[in-house]
Amino acid sequence: MNHLLRLVLGIACSAACVPGWAQTPARNPMPDGSRDMYVGLGAQSAPRYDGTGSRKVRALPVLQVQWSNGIFVSGMSAGMHLSDSPTFEFGPLLAVLPGRDERGSGNGIGSVVETTSFVLVNPIEKQLMLRGQRLGGMDEIDTRLQAGAFANYYLAPDWRLTGSALAGSGRDHDGVRVQLGVQRLAAPVAEHHTLSLAAGLTLVNRKDNATWFGVTQAEAERSRFAYYRPGGGLQDVHVGARWTWAWTPSWMLTSNLQVKRLLGDAAKSPLVERPTNVTVSAAIAYRF
Repeated sequence: MNHLLRLVLGIACSAACVPGWAQTPARNPMPDGSRDMYVGLGAQSAPRYDGTGSRKVRALPVLQVQWSNGIFVSGMSAGMHLSDSPTFEFGPLLAVLPGRDERGSGNGIGSVVETTSFVLVNPIEKQLMLRGQRLGGMDEIDTRLQAGAFANYYLAPDWRLTGSALAGSGRDHDGVRVQLGVQRLAAPVAEHHTLSLAAGLTLVNRKDNATWFGVTQAEAERSRFAYYRPGGGLQDVHVGARWTWAWTPSWMLTSNLQVKRLLGDAAKSPLVERPTNVTVSAAIAYRF
């Protein structure tokens, strides 16, 4: 049962809104040709974008699959374990980074579609409509695929240091993000109940920060925001807690709380209304 609970640490797709929180599942030794899979559905309340005071409730699909050859899919990320060591995990990693529109909404998995009436408007009316949006006048950022690698080191069976480096987050796919963290895996708190804890930080290059927190001259001229050109460095620190209730070997409920604090040039951006954001989610999952 403890092994089962450790596997569900990454099943909630918080990456749908907060990509930096994607977790790589632990290496799971299995018979050749076998796989372990969890699917489910829940809900997530999260900021529309990093640094905003506006929130959005999204549907939260749950997906985690591991194959005996080391390949895994966890939420909006996928990778492969290349090490058989019980204390050191590493391998390639891919992750989908949701985009951002003028409402601040991402367009990744789990988003709730908002309907809009389509009417013909002249350019002046269009500009007035855009200024009414939270990010009116800002360029839309498309969903993009990031690629890189991960590495985890176990200090003890239930404690591990985590790290990942992914490229592709910038406006021209030239942004780089590095996440470093520490996790306490599945601490028993009662029969069938466990609590997991995590803390970490995100480092980015200038291209990443400029994409998500910068304001170009053209955007400044058509929006309510002043021109801003951030540099790279420490973008945020974050902490999280995940409670899991496995009432049968196949069915479980997992709830997640994440707090992120923007720092450095990201926190100084004119786009930021609130540097500290909280994301909460809950989902029911079934193991096949």
